Amino acid sequence: MRAIGKRVIAFGLVNVPVKIYSATEDHDVSLHQVHDKDGGRIRYQRRCELDGEIVPYEHISKAYDAGDRTVVLTDEDLASLPEERSNEIEVVEFVPNAQVDPIMFDRSYFLEPDSRSAKAYVLLRQTLEATDRTAIVKFALRQKTRLGALRVRDGVLMLQGLLWADEVRKPEFSSLAESVKITDKELDMSSKLVASYESDFEPEKFDDDYQMQLRTLIDAKLEQGDSIDTEATFGTENEGEKGEVLDLMEALRRSVDRNRAATKTGEEKSAEHPKASRRKRAG
Repeated sequence: MRAIGKRVIAFGLVNVPVKIYSATEDHDVSLHQVHDKDGGRIRYQRRCELDGEIVPYEHISKAYDAGDRTVVLTDEDLASLPEERSNEIEVVEFVPNAQVDPIMFDRSYFLEPDSRSAKAYVLLRQTLEATDRTAIVKFALRQKTRLGALRVRDGVLMLQGLLWADEVRKPEFSSLAESVKITDKELDMSSKLVASYESDFEPEKFDDDYQMQLRTLIDAKLEQGDSIDTEATFGTENEGEKGEVLDLMEALRRSVDRNRAATKTGEEKSAEHPKASRRKRAG
């Protein structure tokens, strides 16, 4: 794994330097869109709805839709906001593990000791395990202050981003507004059904069948020759630098063609009026 940053866990007078690693990764097969007629790549363009022009990134600003009014925020406006650049993971409190609702969990990160002595790291880890507590922390990521939970997993400290309280919706369903009566017999039968499915959760037992079958399908089509040359799916204009280079090459080609045409026209005129050409050279 490759570290994505460094931080210092700070609680009281104790500082624990750590390296941060992404704890999860995406294994989905990456797909893109093409034209079903010829296999050409589909390109999304940043087109202005007022003048129809394609807008480069350097001329794109952010805006907030306030209903009947829109507020445009320039890079200078955003730069005026106080950015959070602290390298501290600040412990604000320790709470019982059961009080952290899993619905609040966001991204997960592994933390590795970033010092010659791992004693402070191990001390914090063992303290969390011994007290059955989770450390609620504040930390900075991508210039924003975030809430997080610091806990132990497989002997390693793990930092999990938490959603803010107002980001979790409250379920309000009219279908549950009326009281529903469940009989003892129904509850007993349901409990027996649950008992018949009881097991210990082992994530390794489960596979992503869709992704496995998708990869098998792609391999089969490749073996059967049911594919097209990748370079042939790109047009003369592409996104990013490739598109800019191709546009430049096209402009140069047109300039050369225009110069050649002008030279050819001049030579033809000279051939039609040789005397005038000789007088011009003599002059």
